[in-house]
Parts: sequence; C-alpha cells; structure tokens
Amino acid sequence: MDAVYYTFAPSPVGDLLLAGTHGELRLISFPKGHKKIDPHPEWVRDAAPFLEVQRQLNSYFAGTLRDFDLPLAPRGSPFQMQVWKELRRIPYGATISYGELARRIGNPAASRAVGLANGSNPIPVIIPCHRVIGSNGKLTGFGGGLDVKRALLDLEQGGRLF
Repeated sequence: MDAVYYTFAPSPVGDLLLAGTHGELRLISFPKGHKKIDPHPEWVRDAAPFLEVQRQLNSYFAGTLRDFDLPLAPRGSPFQMQVWKELRRIPYGATISYGELARRIGNPAASRAVGLANGSNPIPVIIPCHRVIGSNGKLTGFGGGLDVKRALLDLEQGGRLF
C-alpha cells in the first residue's frame, strides 16, 4: 500500500487539505463546511507531491486555468466513479441540474443518488461538483459551503473570487 501524503495549500477560499500518493491526488478538503476532513494520523506531511496541484489550483483561482491536467485517484463505488467521471465533462462556466446529470449517466430516475454521489466527491474543484445546481436554478449543498460554491461559479462565469 502506497504511503499517503498531505499538505495544506493556501487559496482564496482558505487553506485546502490536499492528500494523495506521490503520483495521484486523492482528496481536497475545504477548511470549512460540513465535509471538512482532517489529516489521518498515519499520513505523512510533505508538500513536494503537490507542487503541480498547487500550481494548477493557483492558476484556476486566478482565472487563467479552465481544465485541470492532473493524475487523480478518487475512491468510491462504481456508481460514484461514473458520476464523478461525468462531472469532469461539464464545461468550465456551465451548470447542470442533478436530473440532467442523472440523464447523462443513463439513469434519469437516479437524481437523488446522483446528488449523494456528487456530495461524496473527494476532489472538489478539480472534479467540478460545484457546477451542479437544483432543477429550479438554485444553489444546493456543497462541502465547502454555499458561499464558496457561488464564488467558484462566479469566477467561472467571468467574475472574481469574493
């Protein structure tokens, strides 16, 4: 089993916890919100494996990067993996509903299950779960908080963070 490394990356939305192996990103956790994760005691603190992740996140937050190119290793059920794969196909600056996401994975009756899978996304921002909104156009849950979700969507639609 590969060692898991972690670091904290400063960002406009607070210090993000990054975790993974030397070759793959497994986790991003926001400093606030209901999905905040703390490092596990057996993880090794080392920023070196995350230099490219940090560079790309900084470019994204500066509004100069639209597509991430990083080796990712999210862990989840086959259904979750299918949802997360489809999330990566949502274009920068676009939003879709949970129902539309369910249709895109070929299971139009699964919008609630899609919502749960979306909420379990271990690599937010890079796997852009923030681009999924309610069918009525309203923002719904986000692990980093709705203020961060709104800020990310504003950034992608030509604005600035906060």
